[in-house]
Amino acid sequence: MLSIAIDGPSGAGKSTIARALAKELGFIYVDTGAMYRAIGLYVLRAGGDPADSRFVVPCLADISIALQYQDGSQHILLNGEDVSEDIRRPECSMASSNVSAIPEVRSFLLGQQRGIAQKQNCIMDGRDIGTVVLPDATLKIFLTASPEDRASRRYKELTAKGYHMDFEELLDEIEKRDYNDANRAAAPLKQAEDAVLVDTTGNTLEQSIAQLTALVKEKLHDYL
Repeated sequence: MLSIAIDGPSGAGKSTIARALAKELGFIYVDTGAMYRAIGLYVLRAGGDPADSRFVVPCLADISIALQYQDGSQHILLNGEDVSEDIRRPECSMASSNVSAIPEVRSFLLGQQRGIAQKQNCIMDGRDIGTVVLPDATLKIFLTASPEDRASRRYKELTAKGYHMDFEELLDEIEKRDYNDANRAAAPLKQAEDAVLVDTTGNTLEQSIAQLTALVKEKLHDYL
């Protein structure tokens, strides 16, 4: 099976670009961040603190997460409920970052993520795909952009969905999440030694997709 690991900080466009690549290549797309967001959502709904492992870890016994593909699009199911839209709410972003720092949460999802890659060609994105989840991925990419650029993209995305957000607050949240993701003890965000670095600062979405598509086709020419 062929696997492409795309890692990078929040707001770098990993999910959107990976989804477009998967469609182009006929691969399955796996958004691991959605899995962590689903756990964060469960904890928030339960009235707990996503950063409190004493609350979060016992919750795992009551959590079932499944990926469902409809017309090539990934849907995330939390205990049978499609929460694909709910997990994209702003409050789920930091909740995801907090629960992902808990080793038991990462172990809870690791087997499921690796199992998908063993059964089908896939593109998987997240924070530790190339370093921990799929260390033997066929191709590893580290996708990034400046914090300001990522905050601007996030601002436009949320505004289009009807959320009223302050740009400076979004920028502050992204910088805090960058710090949390890079400094957590469990599988911190970092570029794998054999990953290709791609900086999309200043790119339009279309330019970024074209850049990654060309890179993948060049690197995997012998496999595709």
